[in-house]
Amino acid sequence: MAEFTTGEAVALELPIARIPTRATAFLIDVVVQAMLAAVLFVLTISVLLPSGADPAWLDVAVLVTVVGVLVGYPVACETVWRGRTFGKLLLGLRVVRADGGPIDFRHALTRGLAGAIVDFWMLGAFGAVAVLTSMCSPNARRIGDVLAGTVVVHAQRPLPAPLLAVAPPWLAGWAGPLPLAMLPDDLALAVRQYLSRFHTLTPVVQHELGTALVDAVCARLQVPAPAGYPPLQILGAVIAERQRRVLPPPMFPVFRQAPMQVGPQLHLGSMITPP
Repeated sequence: MAEFTTGEAVALELPIARIPTRATAFLIDVVVQAMLAAVLFVLTISVLLPSGADPAWLDVAVLVTVVGVLVGYPVACETVWRGRTFGKLLLGLRVVRADGGPIDFRHALTRGLAGAIVDFWMLGAFGAVAVLTSMCSPNARRIGDVLAGTVVVHAQRPLPAPLLAVAPPWLAGWAGPLPLAMLPDDLALAVRQYLSRFHTLTPVVQHELGTALVDAVCARLQVPAPAGYPPLQILGAVIAERQRRVLPPPMFPVFRQAPMQVGPQLHLGSMITPP
């Protein structure tokens, strides 16, 4: 088991998928890829040969088919199925981010390219590199996982939904145009942990830690902090806007239906509402 602290300050304990299980899932995917490649080869030959196409076109078609199967299959499956290929689905495995969150196309593409080039095929000696790097990693991560910031876990149950922040309305206009792409994940995680644990902190720590986080966030975003507002409200507005941009459109408004009580003393319970 390994503990992950998500970007929403949720502690998860998930069992790491080790080499035997991952190798079995990989072999299943290889069989699926071989069948897919065979079908594509037959279709390519049946289209190009009767038309009398130049042999160079056949070479190009074969190359595109091979690359598409080796890279496109895992990337497409892990993107659509949120970290699962057919083999991982059968064995109950899932690729998640290093913080336990679901992956997206960027993570899947990095893993797919690294798998085709380094871990398995071109330079990977048919998986020897992936096995060696997984054995040397405490979380059984191959090179593609390290580059993408992911890990493969046993995840038969769905990941818990994150807690959502609700911004004070008087700071929503300030937070709307912020360049939040400049906010690193580790700093956003620190802010989320501060918000979710606010009521467990002493007043002195609430103020000092909150002020330090506001200064760090505003320095990263290269904007001045709004004057006259407590750190809790400023940081909550930043995280709420970040979630609004990242979460799927059908999901976010559902969490905002709860009545929002805000005032000079903004409490965490009224600002972060569970699903």
